[in-house]
Amino acid sequence: MKNLLNKNVLGIEMSGIRKIANKIERSTDIINLTWGQPNFSTPEYVKKAGITAIEENQNAYSETAGLFELRQAACDYVRDLYHLSYHPEDEVIVTTGASEALDLAFRTILEEGSEVILPVPIYPGYEPLIKLCNAVPVLIDTTESNFKLTAAQLEAHITERTRCVVLPYPSNPLGSILTQEEVLEISKVLEDKKIFIISDEIYSELIYDEEHFSIGRISNLKDRTIIINGLSKSHSMTGWRIGFAFAPSYLIDQFYKIHSFNSICPSIISQYASIPALTQGTYTEEILAMKNEYKLRKELAYRRIVEMDLEVVEPKGAFYIFPSIKKTGLTSLDFSMKLLDQEKVAVIPGSSFSDFGEGYIRISYAQSREDLIKGLDGIERFLQTIKMAN
Repeated sequence: MKNLLNKNVLGIEMSGIRKIANKIERSTDIINLTWGQPNFSTPEYVKKAGITAIEENQNAYSETAGLFELRQAACDYVRDLYHLSYHPEDEVIVTTGASEALDLAFRTILEEGSEVILPVPIYPGYEPLIKLCNAVPVLIDTTESNFKLTAAQLEAHITERTRCVVLPYPSNPLGSILTQEEVLEISKVLEDKKIFIISDEIYSELIYDEEHFSIGRISNLKDRTIIINGLSKSHSMTGWRIGFAFAPSYLIDQFYKIHSFNSICPSIISQYASIPALTQGTYTEEILAMKNEYKLRKELAYRRIVEMDLEVVEPKGAFYIFPSIKKTGLTSLDFSMKLLDQEKVAVIPGSSFSDFGEGYIRISYAQSREDLIKGLDGIERFLQTIKMAN
């Protein structure tokens, strides 16, 4: 019967992230530097709102687009933080995490043969969604451009079949961001082209020394721009599964149709909990403490990796760092597996983030500082035991 299954689904491979996760799933002695999962608790005022919703028997479906109060709060939030202008009535939809928002967007704008430009290395969740739409990922190697998509690279890869470009900044796995100047340069390439833009801004609150500049601010591109965001990373709410898609109403109308037959609406408890996350959560003590701690961990990880004589680009956002291990002569998977076996330290092989990630590893510093130090110590010991290729 397997030959009767959807070939697009059969063609999707398990990610390298999942391979490592499966290997360490039941281990209790592993230093886990793999997950994009904050080690902080969800803020108390968010948890209390969820508890109150349960106690008040808020157990029905919400509006399919999400609670209006939550949509209003989300629009106010991105307006105040990022100067984005969206109407809660018809230009935002609440989704089951940012992943569903991405799926809705791709399924709405892509057709068979459509090309989607992806700057790589990149989070492995985009390509399968694109391929499920019978569309074609077009990969742009950013390893020689400081892990950033440039306007020149973008222009060189646009064809008559290009339907969409994805801007995944701040980046998982790279920690790279685009400055305002770089976003404006990219916008000039796109201003006279009928190409959709998906800007995945799930890590937008985790930029450490600059301000996030969203391409959604550029008025002459707004009719084709889709902003993806959510609360998972900024508020340590991964399991609450609340995401947002902001877009012109003609797109939200189509997202709504797919969403209504897919999940109907996100968890009503999570929606009620998310209202105070957005209305009082921007600069609370808990949110600032998380961001400040990530910055300290980033500085620690970057310094230690440089001291290990590994080449690395200093991350400017998110909570990942992506050092090169090419000088070891090992593939990224071999390096990761040997490190796990010898030092009980788990990292993600760079090849999980496209073939252009080969020769790198991803380290998450969303873990505790204690675990981060232990993990970096283990990496340093491991490097001392293997013969460098050069």
